[in-house]
Amino acid sequence: MLHRCSHSVFRTRPLSFALFSRRHETTAASVSVQPDKVLYRGPLTNTFRRLKIFSLSSLSLVTTMAPLMFVVESNLPMTARAFLASTALATSGVSTSLIGWAGRSYVTTLRIAKNPKTDRVQEIEATTYTLTLQPRITKIYDPAFTTRCSRPFAKWELLELVLLPSEMRSGSAAPTPGSEEIVAETFDAKGNVVGRWIVRWGEGGEGNCRGEGQIIRYFNVHEELLPPVTEDTSTS
Repeated sequence: MLHRCSHSVFRTRPLSFALFSRRHETTAASVSVQPDKVLYRGPLTNTFRRLKIFSLSSLSLVTTMAPLMFVVESNLPMTARAFLASTALATSGVSTSLIGWAGRSYVTTLRIAKNPKTDRVQEIEATTYTLTLQPRITKIYDPAFTTRCSRPFAKWELLELVLLPSEMRSGSAAPTPGSEEIVAETFDAKGNVVGRWIVRWGEGGEGNCRGEGQIIRYFNVHEELLPPVTEDTSTS
């Protein structure tokens, strides 16, 4: 059985705003809390929603109208009609796919949960929507598994490779080589798990992550709109 991640790690490319604390306790994830504070709401939520509705409506209209091109009387040869119909379908399909791809990572709501003992951010909950406007709620059980990314229409991503700090690579705090833990999970509107991001620990505190199912790995947020959150600024 897989367990939620209980090892806090340091990022090689840390997020540079005050949402996440610079240090994490190894016992942080052992305290069960629920994200209950809305930290951020995406300002382009309605824009993406309208784009998706318009794109799906256009695709449905083109799909419905395409057969009529072969029925209506016209001087165009059958090959020309087929070309026009296929071009319209391809154009609408590509634009719909692009909008779905770009909008899949857009975060409409961001919630955080803090460790009641340390007041540090322990868990992140990001809500996104699919092309068909179905909500996807992704819970990241350790913020240290996130980093900046350069992919278009995304600011953060879940790490593929992590390395524990030197002081955690030995002793009771070190993970067992070959063991696996759940870093993040994506849920549908009914609370069913549709995807997971899992870390598999190797020798020397190195962890390789992989996705299973329909995990949301990329997140598009307006970092400039994130409010400051108190963090621990003491030295490591």
